[in-house]
Amino acid sequence: MNSNASRPTPRANTGSVLRNFISDSGMAFIRLERRFDPFFRPAFDAFLRDPLARLTTALINSRRPNEGLHIAEEKLMPDEDSFTDSIVKSFTRQMSDLWKPGGFERGGNTKTQGIVRGEFIVHEDIPEHMKRGIYAKPQTYHAWVRFSGPGPYITPDIDDVGFMSISIKLMGVPGPKLMDEEQHTLDMFGVSTPTFVTPDAKCNAALQIESVKNAQIFYFVNLRDSHVLDLIMQSLFIKTQSSPFEAPYFSCVPYLMGEGQAMQYSVWPKTTKRTPIPRLPLRPPDDYLRNAMVSSLAEGDVELDVRVQMQTDPHLMPIENAGVLWPEKLSPRVSVATLRLPRQKFDSPAQMEFAKRLSYNPWHTIPDHRPLGNQSRARRRMYWELSQLRHNMNAVPHYEPTGDEVFE
Repeated sequence: MNSNASRPTPRANTGSVLRNFISDSGMAFIRLERRFDPFFRPAFDAFLRDPLARLTTALINSRRPNEGLHIAEEKLMPDEDSFTDSIVKSFTRQMSDLWKPGGFERGGNTKTQGIVRGEFIVHEDIPEHMKRGIYAKPQTYHAWVRFSGPGPYITPDIDDVGFMSISIKLMGVPGPKLMDEEQHTLDMFGVSTPTFVTPDAKCNAALQIESVKNAQIFYFVNLRDSHVLDLIMQSLFIKTQSSPFEAPYFSCVPYLMGEGQAMQYSVWPKTTKRTPIPRLPLRPPDDYLRNAMVSSLAEGDVELDVRVQMQTDPHLMPIENAGVLWPEKLSPRVSVATLRLPRQKFDSPAQMEFAKRLSYNPWHTIPDHRPLGNQSRARRRMYWELSQLRHNMNAVPHYEPTGDEVFE
């Protein structure tokens, strides 16, 4: 059985008929809206999205105290480890409910649209203060790049919430690593919203508790601890996607850019092309996003622009709150590398299965790019433990790729 095959989203299981109805009705509305979204969304994005994002960010910041931190300075949360424990517990339960041994999928960014070969080409004309770590000199790294859907479910593309992710594994990266399970790799992550779905690990733990019930809406909208502004910010950027190659991706959380400097990175399409979505407003093929990738890479190379945004204001560009959009007026995004995906065929069963063997973790990196903030500190153990669970349940050992892998 192909565990990466699309299937319907599970119904809510809150223990309350009314709450189940509210959650399921909300998801049904989103699925309906996705069929019509492409007909009006370009105009909305062009005229309203960015002003509304700035307004939402201002409202979020108005509720945040200025803690007087410095550039790249972290601050531990009280009970941080207990929130990580809760996140791991929730994901473990949900993964065990959704998947069977031999077919365990990832807890998040679950549906593999495809894993493709790439080249990460560092530019020559990088500002001097950004020449740190992998950006210290012009060079090219081989990469395995995984494009994926939102998770925790694997649904037909038109039925997901309009969210995609990218995971980049660079190979042949020299120097000591922050995790010793891989010696020669560096992993990078991005999602198609510029802020993370939750501001911190405490809120992430609360979201995952509702996710186990398949009723995430009650994390965002409730009478005790509502997160409506975070919901609005996410809603401004999630939409019906045309192709994984045609959306920007954002790290959402900060990383070091050498000692004493912090940055976020993003990955942007170099083309304005938009692949038509088949059959809208009727039902497109379940895997139309993968089909768009196959078509693009059959025609030729795909290039994406990697940009870095340096932290210049510790309060308005926080380290410990991943729900705040870093303003470009304070620090523009600077192009530092090109992610080139050469023309290729990638959708063989063997190559799709290869994606299951890989473990991506933001702590597969070098000290110059150490992940920052409570979400990243939680991710270190969360990603590792859930990767161990997935590999153990599938009886597949951890594998560090070299880039020389060949598939029939």
